[in-house]
Amino acid sequence: MADTDPDELERRIARTRAELAQTVDAIADRVSPKRVAERTVADVKSRAGHFVASVGDALGVTPRPVEYGDDQERVWEEERPELGPLLIGVGAVLVVGAAIVLWRRRRNRR
Repeated sequence: MADTDPDELERRIARTRAELAQTVDAIADRVSPKRVAERTVADVKSRAGHFVASVGDALGVTPRPVEYGDDQERVWEEERPELGPLLIGVGAVLVVGAAIVLWRRRRNRR
């Protein structure tokens, strides 16, 4: 008999509407272009930070935070990074990439 009580039905409908409104608001917030852009920027910053840390580890350099007012000439004063291994690695990747592109072009011409 409680299921057919009009007051109880109205309360359930009001509660369901409120839950539905919250769900719609959450979905709208999640797909909002502004929110998507904010999440993307945060993700890129995080990935860049991890990349910089991994490059620093590979070079044997511990990155330190740089403040806005730091003198640009003194950023690497304590320990300069060895760029030789990094440049050799980048060059090797470029050579392999160019070889793959040339190989595919020749293969497609046949």
